[in-house]
Amino acid sequence: MSRNFTLEYWIDEGWYVGRLEEVPGVFSQGKFLQELEENIRDAYYLMLEDESLSFPYEVQVKEICV
Repeated sequence: MSRNFTLEYWIDEGWYVGRLEEVPGVFSQGKFLQELEENIRDAYYLMLEDESLSFPYEVQVKEICV
């Protein structure tokens, strides 16, 4: 099943660096934009595999106004 995400990216010292806006912690880089897109997909799928590992804390989320 495919999902659409927002790739936020910038160029840092000649490298395309990016993150998935909707998925915290998924970052990657590539020498070219296409390479960044491939690498960010790999990072996303690796993150999905790691989610199967147990996390010792109960995480809670709350929206706040600032």
